[in-house]
Amino acid sequence: MFPSIFGLPAHPLIVHATVVLIPTAAVSVLLATLWPRFRQWFAWGPAALSLLAIVLYPLTTESGDTLEHKLGPNPLIERHSELADGLLPWLIVLAVAAIGVVAWRYSGMRPLGGRVVPRWLAGVTAVLGVVAAVGTLVWVVLVGHSGAEAVWQSN
Repeated sequence: MFPSIFGLPAHPLIVHATVVLIPTAAVSVLLATLWPRFRQWFAWGPAALSLLAIVLYPLTTESGDTLEHKLGPNPLIERHSELADGLLPWLIVLAVAAIGVVAWRYSGMRPLGGRVVPRWLAGVTAVLGVVAAVGTLVWVVLVGHSGAEAVWQSN
């Protein structure tokens, strides 16, 4: 991966896309889970955004690792890196939930009882959608906050 873009470290530039895309994906999954009209309107949007977040994740972490090696040892950066490593499982669960939520739109499944799938599966998908969205939002805030601390307390 390129360590810099136009002479600037790649990580801060890529992170801007990450901090917009991941919360947008999480909020779209949450809205699609809880609001049938949004689910109908946004269709494949939550799944597409969630899968795009998974694609963006390695670009962000690789650029961060490159920057970390360039800057040298720093406990704040190491903490940020450790937290960032924990984001991927949340993104995977978010994508699975998003795909399940999209299935509501195309199968006629309802959160409180389905015609096409068992009622318990609709409930599990709804709970998974809410937990994945909230968990992803909380985790990305923790990662971002630790990164901001690493930048501002290191200067």
